[in-house]
Amino acid sequence: MGLISEVLLLPFAPVRGSAWVIGQVLHEAERIYYDPATVRAELARLEERLEAGEISEEEFDREEDELLDRLEIASRKGAGTGNGTAP
Repeated sequence: MGLISEVLLLPFAPVRGSAWVIGQVLHEAERIYYDPATVRAELARLEERLEAGEISEEEFDREEDELLDRLEIASRKGAGTGNGTAP
């Protein structure tokens, strides 16, 4: 039955392959998004923008809260090191 089902499902192989690739891309994007080093770098850039007068105090506070939330989620998930341990 395995060979017959493989032959019958062969036309769907590109879809299965595409779904796997999309899943891998999504996983990597989430890893980078929640990486503590990335979040800390974004916090530093945000502070530089505030000091340069590019953003208001209110915008800084809002974006800082979002970044700190990401950092908290990363620490709970153990993301960012690639091996499942928190930094």
